[in-house]
Amino acid sequence: MDAASAAVEELWPGRSATIEELGGGITNRNYKVTVGQECFVLRMGGAKTSLLGIDRAVEYAAGRRAFDVGVGPEVVHFVPGEGWLVARFIDGRPIPPDQMRRPDVLSRVAGALRRFHSAAPIPGRFDAWAVVDGYRSLALDHGVEIPPEFDAARETAERIRARLGQRELVPCHNDLLNANFLDDGEVRIVDWEYAGMGDRFFDLANFSVNHEFTVDDDRALLTAYFGEARDEDLAAIRLMRFMSDFREAMWGVLQSGISDLDFDFRGYAARHFARLEATEAVIGPVYGLDQNN
Repeated sequence: MDAASAAVEELWPGRSATIEELGGGITNRNYKVTVGQECFVLRMGGAKTSLLGIDRAVEYAAGRRAFDVGVGPEVVHFVPGEGWLVARFIDGRPIPPDQMRRPDVLSRVAGALRRFHSAAPIPGRFDAWAVVDGYRSLALDHGVEIPPEFDAARETAERIRARLGQRELVPCHNDLLNANFLDDGEVRIVDWEYAGMGDRFFDLANFSVNHEFTVDDDRALLTAYFGEARDEDLAAIRLMRFMSDFREAMWGVLQSGISDLDFDFRGYAARHFARLEATEAVIGPVYGLDQNN
């Protein structure tokens, strides 16, 4: 809390402020700061987060773009040298995972994603294949043993890339965990640190797998997003679910070697490797990912 107090004093010099640490983050420290009648969230970047592909300037630009299109909170301060980002506190309620399947909620979530995906370009690039390769290389540099599941998963990832072909690049969030959604009358999305130009189907698949959607749920998501559920779009979501978990698994592997937070990153990685293997068992025969194809 001493570091947060020092940051608050620098950001709001001479102002009386109350500071409350917010839970839930496993990369950064987040604090609710009340200054007078205004409430903010101060994000203080964790150790070595640049190794995770996080560029705070990109996060700042993405957050501003999200606010511009009515999706994210207003970003009010950015201190590049310290990695501090301040946004207005959203007095909204969480959206429980089971409610995400409700047609009215799913329509609002899809609308929020579509608005951001249709926004003007943002800085940064997110490519799931490059990310997992980069995480592997950096993990090795930090003395982390790469799980044996990596090689088979990487081969499957390459077959998925060949199956999907060239992709349109649009602004994407790339970390659509349930905790990153709030409802204050509108669906708001927070935590833009992995944002960049990428494939909208990675976002849709990331949202899908993090909410344990079934195939029928994915059809409903596509209908809410596009107005119809085309077979090729369903294939893209189902295949990108694998890539979403592959990214998460390797994120956990790298974090196990660089993070100073008290969290079981190895266990996190193992859970995502298990889930991507379960996904492959289902999608492999359907979408021609078998080794012999």
